[in-house]
Amino acid sequence: MNTPHIATKTRLDRRAFLRNAGLLLTLPWLEAMVPSFANAAESRAAVTQPRRFLAMNYSLGFHVPLLVPKEEGRGYAPSYYLEPLQAHREDFTVFSGISHDEQNGSDGHTSELTWLTSAKHPGLPGFRNTISLDQLLVQKLNPDTRFSSLVLSAGNHASMSWTMNGVCLPAEPSPSKVFQLLFVEGSPGEVKRQLADLRRGRSILDTIGEEARKLNANLGPRDKEKVDQYFTSVRELEARLLSSSAWATRPKPKVDAVAPKDVADRTDIIAKTRLMHEMITLAFQTDSTRFITYSAGGMNATPKIDGVSQDWHNLSHHGQDEAKIEELRIIERAEFNEIARLLGLLKGVKEGRGTLLDHTIVMAGSNLGNASAHSTRDLPLIVAGGGFRHGQHVVAGGKGNDNARFANLFVQIAHRMDVGLEKFGSSNGRSIKGFELA
Repeated sequence: MNTPHIATKTRLDRRAFLRNAGLLLTLPWLEAMVPSFANAAESRAAVTQPRRFLAMNYSLGFHVPLLVPKEEGRGYAPSYYLEPLQAHREDFTVFSGISHDEQNGSDGHTSELTWLTSAKHPGLPGFRNTISLDQLLVQKLNPDTRFSSLVLSAGNHASMSWTMNGVCLPAEPSPSKVFQLLFVEGSPGEVKRQLADLRRGRSILDTIGEEARKLNANLGPRDKEKVDQYFTSVRELEARLLSSSAWATRPKPKVDAVAPKDVADRTDIIAKTRLMHEMITLAFQTDSTRFITYSAGGMNATPKIDGVSQDWHNLSHHGQDEAKIEELRIIERAEFNEIARLLGLLKGVKEGRGTLLDHTIVMAGSNLGNASAHSTRDLPLIVAGGGFRHGQHVVAGGKGNDNARFANLFVQIAHRMDVGLEKFGSSNGRSIKGFELA
């Protein structure tokens, strides 16, 4: 007679931790976190590592002739800027022939505002931005993390993250403050005050909502539309407050890393970038968030880099002056050295059957294809990690006005994140050929 199998295991929460004598240790994924009678879908969900998205924009562009390989496909010879990344050659794809349409705006740099949205004519009269890709993914996936997203900056540029109502989310430029947000516990009194503030916020929102609903009955169509948009903003804020309230009392993860000290010299852009890359890695590694944007690089000053003696912005407007291009290549090569280091950090963290890089889509590029002419065509772009088939140069479209639509790539990225978009921004339903899942 066969003895029936009786499931006796106790299911552990995916965020289970051990605590003893004030020490907290977060557990990795264990089989005990799968329900005893899990169906196939539940089992897959339990063992699937979270997917993440990182977008990094370098607003003064890159000198494209030093970045884009001459050869298409897998057999390309690495360009000067791609040489530092060759240890990760099979982990990234370099693109050419890609851009957003109609990016002429109020000045030569406003396309920075729309790099993740593809909205047209940034900054011109009547312009209103649309939701950025990172925030759409947050909205669709609603991740159970302490922070729905992190919006970061090197301190010199605007945020790339925008809500569905066209509101820009402020960027945090301080690595030490990011570390504090992620890992430093508040005192019991501070937590209590935080919760009290959240409760007051919800009470205020409830009152405002009721008053607005009363008002709405007597409004015309256009005003009602504005109030509806307002309601949406209120609901988004309520959701963030509720989430913050739940997370305020949960212990923050413990890490061996020492709290960073902010770089005092604002021109030491490489040191600042290196610190922020470390914070990005820690944020993903501890699953504190799954969506990060980072406005990197660029300033109206001389960066603290050996061999550079001129204002960075001025160098980007080189007008084919060889002396300026020589200094510019020093700056931009240093930036690619740091991108390579970041990929190494992500690749060095084991997660499930792969690495943190395997589960993170890293998109690094610029809103300017030729900063010297403020051209928004032929944008420089690399995409790393995330389970795509890499190791190649993808020519997405022709040059200039024949570029492929950058927003089509956004749709492909969303699909990889299990968000089934039909369209995003200026996309036209055509995939970027040659960019496929591994």
